[in-house]
Amino acid sequence: MFYPIWGREGIDQNTIDQMDCAANLPVAVGGALMPDAHLGYGIPIGGVLATEEVIIPYAVGVDIACRMRVSIFNIDPKELEHYQGHFSEVLEKGTYFGVGVTNPTEPDHPVLHEDWGVSLVTAEHKEMARKQLGTSGSGNHFAEWGSITNGRETMVALMTHSGSRGCGAKVCNLYSKVAKAMRPEYGELAWLDLDSDQGLEYWDSMQLMGRYATANHDVIHDTIAGLISAKPVAVVENHHNFAWKEMHNGREVIVHRKGATPAGRGVVGVIPGSMGTRSYIVEGLGNPDSLCSSSHGAGRVMSRKQAKKEFCYEDEVAALAEQGVTVLSAGADEVCGVYKDIRKVMRAQQDLVKIRETFIPKIVKMAPAKKRRWEK
Repeated sequence: MFYPIWGREGIDQNTIDQMDCAANLPVAVGGALMPDAHLGYGIPIGGVLATEEVIIPYAVGVDIACRMRVSIFNIDPKELEHYQGHFSEVLEKGTYFGVGVTNPTEPDHPVLHEDWGVSLVTAEHKEMARKQLGTSGSGNHFAEWGSITNGRETMVALMTHSGSRGCGAKVCNLYSKVAKAMRPEYGELAWLDLDSDQGLEYWDSMQLMGRYATANHDVIHDTIAGLISAKPVAVVENHHNFAWKEMHNGREVIVHRKGATPAGRGVVGVIPGSMGTRSYIVEGLGNPDSLCSSSHGAGRVMSRKQAKKEFCYEDEVAALAEQGVTVLSAGADEVCGVYKDIRKVMRAQQDLVKIRETFIPKIVKMAPAKKRRWEK
């Protein structure tokens, strides 16, 4: 099956080969590759795949419903410089980073009072989800203060990136195993029929994880807003790593967006850069060729292992400080150099989204780098 590619010159051949395999599945009816694409599991990060009446757990991904949110406050960005210590402390208190980290404040949210018995895996791990509510985990997840401008005025904004945490991963791992056991010849591209018990359980579990990811950001943003005694004047958010039932070419299909952002006409979303570069609030143009999708970020250009060999975290933090960006914690595997140039990514998808506001990072927090055994 033919599928269009945006930003082809910035995508390696292994990533394209991986997308080729997905596009040639017997259940595939449409696809696209976004300009931030890089190698993933099943399909590339930045891959969009449409199927009929089936769902592919690994085409959604491990971090189900990973989500972006921006809250904009009517605060002068100069406050971030004048009271940097306070805003830094608020980020430290507002969410928690690290593999398996839990939230000691034990917040409540309506999502915890929903029916978690939609599948055995969500029922079994509800307590994990409760303990992790309001946390940000590890990897490329972050919380950062910055300034945001729409060309007329500039205000303080909070941007976060987090998902469904450990419970979402448990859902993916279980139903991926089920799918692979049923169709071992397709490996990580194995699918579940949506009219089967397993397919319905996965679908309902995925939807619950979507609501949980939203709740996760609710808690983080409400907590931080409370700590600065302010209410946002606007909020923008969107999922990626999810599957939607949508109409394309006159038929209902399941659109998997693994590391891709919904970009239907008029749909507002968030596309982040890296800790030292711009991010964007965008409006979708509804391009049918991309199945109404866009990139979900800048996209990696190297593995985490390679990044740790090539970059010195302390040097990168010092360089960012000279640019006016304070990094509270992160690792060498998340510095600016491991990502594509977000400006080139945005230029490559001008027919998919238009930029509405620009976010400039000022204070950044990510999961601290793990120390090796011989380091103190």
